[in-house]
Amino acid sequence: MTRADTASRPATPVPVGRLAGVWHLVSYFDLDDDGRRSPGPLGAAPAGVLVYTADGHMSVSMMRTDRRPAGTPSGVAGRDETFMGYAGSWRLMGDEIRHTVLVSAHPHLVGSELVREAALEGDLLVLHGTSLISGRAQRRVLTWRRAAPPHPPAPPVRATTTGATGTSEGSRST
Repeated sequence: MTRADTASRPATPVPVGRLAGVWHLVSYFDLDDDGRRSPGPLGAAPAGVLVYTADGHMSVSMMRTDRRPAGTPSGVAGRDETFMGYAGSWRLMGDEIRHTVLVSAHPHLVGSELVREAALEGDLLVLHGTSLISGRAQRRVLTWRRAAPPHPPAPPVRATTTGATGTSEGSRST
């Protein structure tokens, strides 16, 4: 566990150039006013993918991995929370990442701006946010690990041309 997991505010500012890429969810939990942890709305071991592009697009998808029976309440205003996701744009302002929601699994979020305090610690990105749950502010902490490439990079491609006498790889005989 990192210091940012339990702190009320992240400690290390995030350089914008280090955000672009794909991140996998490590943990998602709630913090009460005394700093005690409890599972977030997707249970104790959710899975997720966060994507930030260098040109300002973003997408996040998260799901519950424990297979609770359908209809089992999640504790969030009677919702059966099994998936959360949205996409839109992002921008960095100081130590805050602001997500402008274009589409969402939760229609009430469309058009909103979600503010996340952010800290980068090695290959971990820690986002802190606050949600209003049943009229009470709930502090949420999401920790993401930078994803490794899904497969080795392809070897460089050499430019080739085909002429009447066959294929040439950029050299010509006289």
